[in-house]
Amino acid sequence: MKPAIGLIGLGLMGRPMGMNLLKAGYSLTVWNRTASRADELVAAGAKLAKSPQELAANSEFLLTMVSDPPALEEVLWGPSGAMQAIKSGSIYVDSSTISPALARKIAAACTERGVRFLDAPVTGGDWGAKKGELLFMIGGDAATLKDAEPVLGVMGKKWFHLGPNGAGQTIKLAMNLILALQVDALAEALALTTRAGIEGEKLVEVMQSSMARSGVLDVKAPNLLKGEYVPSFPLRLMHKDLGLALDLANQLAAAARETYNFVKGAAKEDLDYSAVMKFWKR
Repeated sequence: MKPAIGLIGLGLMGRPMGMNLLKAGYSLTVWNRTASRADELVAAGAKLAKSPQELAANSEFLLTMVSDPPALEEVLWGPSGAMQAIKSGSIYVDSSTISPALARKIAAACTERGVRFLDAPVTGGDWGAKKGELLFMIGGDAATLKDAEPVLGVMGKKWFHLGPNGAGQTIKLAMNLILALQVDALAEALALTTRAGIEGEKLVEVMQSSMARSGVLDVKAPNLLKGEYVPSFPLRLMHKDLGLALDLANQLAAAARETYNFVKGAAKEDLDYSAVMKFWKR
C-alpha cells in the first residue's frame, strides 16, 4: 500500500516533484508559505494543509524542499511546525540544500520521535524535476533508503547512498562549489574571447571537442552566449550554497588549525608540518 505523502515547499523543484507523485497515484498533502503556489497541485488532486503541523499529522512519508536552512528550521520547529506532529514510524526525506550540521540535528530530533530520516539533496534542475529524472545524494541509514526507494523512484532516476546523515549534504555542497566555479570560469573565458574580437561560439566549439567538455558546458554555454538567464537554478540559491560550503570549510579548517596549534606549541625544534602526527599519537 502506498504511503500518504506530505510535501512542504512548492517552488521550482517542489511543484513538479509533487506533480509526479500525484501522477504515480500517491495521496499527497501539500503546504507552502505562499498558499497560491499550491493551486496547480490542488487542481490535480492534492490536499492543501493549513500548517506544517497539520500536514505532518496526516503523512506517513514527509518530504521537504525549501530554499534555505532558516526556512527549513521554521517549518520544522516554528509555530505549528511539523516536528510537533510528525508520526512515529514514518519516513522523513529532506531534499533542501542545507548544512550537514543541520541535517544531523534533524536526524537526532527524528530519532527521539521514532522517525527515520534521510538527507537527500538533489541535482538536475527544474527540467529534471519535471521529467522525474533528479539525482539524489543520500545521507542516512541504508535500510531507510531501501524503504524510501519507491517514492524516490517517482521523482528521480538515480540515487547514491553516501554515508550517515549529513553525507548527502556534504557531497551536494562540494558539487555545487565545483559547478559554481565552472560557470564563473566559463563566463570569464567567454568575456576574454569576445573582447579579443572572436565569437564566443568558437571557444565553445573547441571546448566541446576537448577535455574541457562537460555537462555544465552543454547546459549553460547557450545561456551565456544568448545572454538569457531564466532560472532553472536561481543565482540566489547558488550564492546560499557557496556560503554553506565556505562555512563547512571554515569549520574543518578551524579543527585542523587547533591540531597544528597544539603541535607547534609543544615543539622545541623546527619540524616538518607532517609532525601533526604527534598530536594523533599522544
